[in-house]
Amino acid sequence: MKIYTIKKLQKRSLAWISALVMSVILAVLVSSIIVIRYIYLQDLKPVNASQRSVSIIINRGASAKQIGVELKKQNLIRSNWSFEWYLRSKEIRDALQSGTYELRSSQSVQEIVDVLTQGKIVTDLVTILPDQRIGQIRARLISNGFSAKDVDEGLNPELYKGHPALVDKPIGASLEGYLYPESFQKSAGTKVQTIIRASLDEMQKHLTPELRAGINQQGLTVYEGIILASIVEREVSGPQDRAQVAQVFLKRIKQNMKLQSDPTAVYGAIEAGKTLSLYESLSFDSPYNTYIRNGLPVGPISNVTESSLRAVAKPANGDYLYFVSGDDGNTYFSRTFEEHNTNVALHCKKLCGL
Repeated sequence: MKIYTIKKLQKRSLAWISALVMSVILAVLVSSIIVIRYIYLQDLKPVNASQRSVSIIINRGASAKQIGVELKKQNLIRSNWSFEWYLRSKEIRDALQSGTYELRSSQSVQEIVDVLTQGKIVTDLVTILPDQRIGQIRARLISNGFSAKDVDEGLNPELYKGHPALVDKPIGASLEGYLYPESFQKSAGTKVQTIIRASLDEMQKHLTPELRAGINQQGLTVYEGIILASIVEREVSGPQDRAQVAQVFLKRIKQNMKLQSDPTAVYGAIEAGKTLSLYESLSFDSPYNTYIRNGLPVGPISNVTESSLRAVAKPANGDYLYFVSGDDGNTYFSRTFEEHNTNVALHCKKLCGL
């Protein structure tokens, strides 16, 4: 027969009580998890059976939390918490795309997320490409459904007086060079001015105080910096070469040498309404032809990107005076005219017509 002391009985009682408490805690936890999961799964279901569409705009850079709050506000989901948790569980929080969407409260969270991650927007995209003249941008806007009359009115710089991106633009100058390349959303009611203003807003984002100061340090006004950036933009497509090309042009300006940039001559001929070959353009007299005139042309010759703006604001080190784009896609720099001729003969037979 076993004899239990009081101490042993107390230990067994404490162990039993501890086990009972743990069992209760575990049961509560399991029950809570079951309840939470039930609520979560319920929250993923459609809010109701309404087929009414709700237009919602997801701004660029909006977080999953911000999007969830907006969807809940529009009564498109039951819970923004469940929406966020669904995104987290699927590891797609960063896959949501900006745009304007038509959603219904009869859609489940999964269906709504599928729309948002696949970018099924109800608007068209209007894309302003880099390295484009304002005439090319005009044609593209017309091809996107805007009338020629509305586009011409929308490109009037007077409509954007006071815009911070244009503070350095001379009075009477067009928007050439200022329409930053980007894609913008267009719905049936979007006006041309909205697209132009959005493009100017993008330009202002890149014309930071630091960049403006860098341009001034090169002895240029900001407008002159944009002119030079447009030339750099047209001369070379590789961002890695643009800083060195900017160095070449800045050194030529300081030494009062002609820039001798082919794109400036071509632009001048096009602006004059002439259809000329490259070699004919080089001898065509215009305010833009840097083979004939010293210094910068009278205005930009295309729009610009951040890499060309930064190339002008912070040019590469070096004392090159010449460069040539080779048939192999590389850019070759030289310090003397003799070296330049050698580079042309070696690397630019097709492009230079040799």
